[in-house]
Order: sequence, then structure tokens, then C-alpha cells
Amino acid sequence: MSNKRRSIGLSVKDFANQRFNISEENSTIKTELLAGMTSFISVSYIIAVNASVLSTTGMNYAAVTVATVLSSVIGCLLMAFLANSPLIITPGMGDNAFFAFTLVGAFGLTSPQALTVVLVVGILFTIIAASKIAPKLASAIPGTLVSGMSVAIGFFIMFLGLKDGGIIVGNEGTLVALGNLNDPLPLTTLISLVIALILFERKVPANFLLSIVAGTLVGIATGVVDLSKMSSFSLSLTPFANGIAQFDFSLLLSPNFWIAVFALLMLALFQNLGSQLSMLPDRNKLPKAYLANGISVLAASVMGCNSTCTSAEGATGVAAGGKTGLTSLTAGLLFIPALFILPILSLIPMSAVAPILIIVGVSMVQGNIKKIPFDHFSDAFPALFTVIMTVLTFNIADGIAFGFISYTLLKIVKNETKELTGMTILLSIVFVIYFVLNYLV
Repeated sequence: MSNKRRSIGLSVKDFANQRFNISEENSTIKTELLAGMTSFISVSYIIAVNASVLSTTGMNYAAVTVATVLSSVIGCLLMAFLANSPLIITPGMGDNAFFAFTLVGAFGLTSPQALTVVLVVGILFTIIAASKIAPKLASAIPGTLVSGMSVAIGFFIMFLGLKDGGIIVGNEGTLVALGNLNDPLPLTTLISLVIALILFERKVPANFLLSIVAGTLVGIATGVVDLSKMSSFSLSLTPFANGIAQFDFSLLLSPNFWIAVFALLMLALFQNLGSQLSMLPDRNKLPKAYLANGISVLAASVMGCNSTCTSAEGATGVAAGGKTGLTSLTAGLLFIPALFILPILSLIPMSAVAPILIIVGVSMVQGNIKKIPFDHFSDAFPALFTVIMTVLTFNIADGIAFGFISYTLLKIVKNETKELTGMTILLSIVFVIYFVLNYLV
């Protein structure tokens, strides 16, 4: 029996090595599994939060919960097997807000009509990602903007952690301000951050996972985690089954419908391209990883969910050592049992996850900010403008758009048009149209 178990173990190890090239990537199965667990725990909050946001449109909470899980599983499996990428795909916070508050709220679409917009965007995204347009989009981004995008996403992730951890709060007079550090949430976040920093700097194995566990225990001690709120969760697939492929094509010939499609397509294309370029350790995996993004949006619409994206929280798995699709596979598979233990999973407070986001954000900024050519204003300004607009608009696509437009403008003003490509100019014009249609019409 022991020999049989040993041969099964070896075959699993051999399969993982062959399928994901783990040895060639200078990684180990243990590292990839831990990285996948770290990514999952960092983003697991999306299960409940996404359902809460979409339910404001009248969609069934239980149905959207299952749709969120299955969309995440499909997205992560696509990343794993199509691209061998450690990044993960889940429904995104910006994407669910766009669905609920822009498509349904501002455009006045019903949920089935909004899902049809997501379907069309998924089809167009997949076609673009599978065509020669995708590499042209990537090559059209100047080096200074690539560095700026990487720094922008680093600051974005850092700001996300500070906000979710209660250290930074909203303020009417100054937009943002320091939270009350005597309150349990920011206090717990700071204590958890100290623990995370110690484990990270000492290079303790599985340091991110250990810091999340420690942060949860601190949260229980400070009262941030309320154990009494644990309740049984009964899973029913009936509402979800009734919501599959609930599309409404009645507005297909309406200009309003196609304006909505264009706005979401711009968000999906450049949010994911920026994230992939910034977080993907091996750029050679970009074409297939980008295609995985497109197919996942298409699949999410069928599931009855908002568009998916390359999750910023996936950077925690990369920082934990994830280099292959085994990381994303692990994260994706963990979504399935998570559906049955939502009350337990919900115990993990944002104060335990926030320190990981802060550390990962700082690491991304540290590794990329020196690549920005600060001695040339026409290169430095677009990069830094991308950074500040990404953070302050809380939208990666908007930040990239401002970077493109300012880059093209400055190169024309300085008679440095030789540094502009036709695609760069075209994308700048497209972004101007994007802003006009999305915010001025």
C-alpha cells in the first residue's frame, strides 16, 4: 500500500512538473501551492462582496454568489492551463461597480441587458486577444508608460490595503485622511502589518499565509472579528441555474447599448493589459494570459456575473513565489470548497489581508519606479500622471488613459513625434472618445 501511495504521489508530482514546467521555472510544488493559497485568501472576500454589490440591481444574492465562485474558478483554470500564469482572474471590484452603478444605474439597463453588454464585450475582447491586435496594443505602450503603469498598480494596491484596513478614510474637506488609530480596525491592521513585516523581512516560509492567520487571531482579540456572526450556510443551486444565460438582446440596435459596450470594452482591455504587464513575471506568457482574460469575461456573462479581470490581489501570490499555472490552479480550486464554508472564510478580516496588499504594493513600486526616466519631463510626466490618476480615480483604465493622452500631447508639443507610433496616437484618440462617451454624454 505504501509503495502504491508513493507511486501515486510521484505521478502527481511528475504531472505537475511536466504540465506547469515548475522545475524549469526554478520553483517548487510547495511554493506554488502556498502561493495559490495566499492569492485565494487575499481575494476570497470578493465572493460575498461581489454578490452584495450585484444584488443592489435586483439580482438574486444566492445566484450571484455561485456565479462569482464559478466565474473565478473558470478564470483561474484558464490562466493555469491556457497561459501557465500564476495570476488569477476573478470578478473585480471596479467591474462590479461599473455593472451595478454605470450599466444598470447610469445607463438604465436591466440586469439581463447589462449581462448582454458583458457578453458582447467578452466576445470582442476574446477576438482582439486572439488576433494580431493584442501584441500591437502591448507594443504601442511606451516604455515610460509601462513603468508608470507598474508603479501605478503598486500604489493602487498599497492604497487599497490602507483603505480596506481603515488606516486611510474618506474626508469631505480633504477627500482622504488618516483614520482614528484608536479604532479597532486600523489598530488591528497596524499590529498585523508589524507582524507581516517581521515575517516578510525574516523570509519566514509561507510568511504571507502566517501573517493572515496571525492577523485574524489579532482581530479576534481586538473585536474586529465577531465570532457570534458565524451561521450555517445552506447552498442552493436552483437560483443560479435559473440565472444562467439570462440575456436580453432587445437594445442591440440602440446607440446607448453600444456606448455602454465601448465603455466597458475600454475598461476591460486596458485594465487587464496594464495589470498583466505590471504583475506577470514572464512577459512571454502575456498573449495567452490576455486571451484567458477575454474568454473569462465571456464565461462570466453566461454564469450571470459581471465582467472578470486579472485580480490585483493575485500579486500577493506572485510575491509569495508563484511563477506557474499551479498557483492559479490552486487558487481557483479553493473557490469551490469556499462556497460551503463562507461563514468560516468570512472570519478573515480585511485588517489581516490589508498588510499583505501594502507590502506587495511597496515591492512593486520599489522595483519599477527607478525605471521611469525622470530626467526627461515629456517621459516623466505621463508616467507620474498615470500613477496619480490611477490612485485618485481608483481606476486602472482611467489612469492608463490619462497617461496615453498626456504622452502623445507632450511629444507633439516638443516636436518629438518620432517617438510616437500610429497605434499610440490611435489609442490616445480612442481614450479621448472613451472619456467623452463615458463622462460627458
